Amino acid sequence: MIITSDQENALADKRNARISPFERIKRVNDAGVEYWSSRDFAGVLGYTDYRNFEQVVRKARMACFNSGQRVEDHFVDITEMVAIGSGAQRELAVTLLSRYACYLVVQNADPAKDIVAMGQTYFAVQTRRQELTDEAIEDERRLLLRGEIRRHNVQLADAARGAGVVESFDYAIFQNHGYMGLYGGLTAEGIHRRKGLKKSQQILDHMGSTELAANLFRATQTEEKLRRDRVKGKDNANRTHREVGAKVRQTIHELGGTMPEELPPAESIKKLEGRQKVLLKRFPIR
Repeated sequence: MIITSDQENALADKRNARISPFERIKRVNDAGVEYWSSRDFAGVLGYTDYRNFEQVVRKARMACFNSGQRVEDHFVDITEMVAIGSGAQRELAVTLLSRYACYLVVQNADPAKDIVAMGQTYFAVQTRRQELTDEAIEDERRLLLRGEIRRHNVQLADAARGAGVVESFDYAIFQNHGYMGLYGGLTAEGIHRRKGLKKSQQILDHMGSTELAANLFRATQTEEKLRRDRVKGKDNANRTHREVGAKVRQTIHELGGTMPEELPPAESIKKLEGRQKVLLKRFPIR
């Protein structure tokens, strides 16, 4: 069957008709990050006077700030050169918008416009899809890091024994010194109270990926230092663990990160592992 150019154009028009107008104006930079131009967005939403749309963007910025997000991560002001005829160009102020910024813009736009209602639905759905994707990535990170900590804690315990930390009671004290260094003086019991965890709940099982990564670094660096410096004696081992924990804490501070005791507790890793086992049973790896 031969398809004429007119038929091809008609098929293309049908495909384009099914694509959201917001998807059609989406741009992607060289790093693969999607964004929208405020000028394009204003046109799709039917704002003929861009100054009126700027008021909407200002409200969206404020909503972003109030939600606790970094405004500069979602709203980027630039200047674009546009042709005005006869080869001349002039500068235009443009705001580059993330998907979340677009969601906030349509929430603050004129609700009387039908296209605004369409945009609210589109970006609410797309934002939720992104949230679900981010949650899945976080779950995978947590499972990986928790497994790594289990493995490295065995190696840390072996290095501690080599330094003279033999009894279970002494090892608990040794571990507390590492926590006190990383958590600003808090022991395991103090962290439990700070996070609102029950005694039966393991601290490491309720850490997000950022907190797990900090504790993994503490464990690996302490093990290495105990072996490298040939540390001997329980007191020296405890001091080493606390110093390493404090150094990791200092690095977090210098990078502008959140202190680990301020991070919220996460869902039990055991629940994630349970869900993963169910998925593997349903969809076994061949």
